[in-house]
Amino acid sequence: MLITMKYTTITPKYQVHIPVEIRKEAGLTKHGRARIKAEGKRIIIEPIPEEESFLALGGAFKVKNPIPVEKIRDFIDYGDL
Repeated sequence: MLITMKYTTITPKYQVHIPVEIRKEAGLTKHGRARIKAEGKRIIIEPIPEEESFLALGGAFKVKNPIPVEKIRDFIDYGDL
């Protein structure tokens, strides 16, 4: 197993850029959701495969009375705002 090491910066908002070489080695080909965990002082980020993603459920359920997207505002209750 090839181990690539690169340096990056953690921003004030704790965001991290993943360098291209690391993305390629990890097989990251597009953005998406990930699991993140700490093991001691190590941070491990694992991409979540699309088939495990919440978005993979899109279209899996039928809606009995769909609301046309241009009419959604008519169904919002603005009374408590």
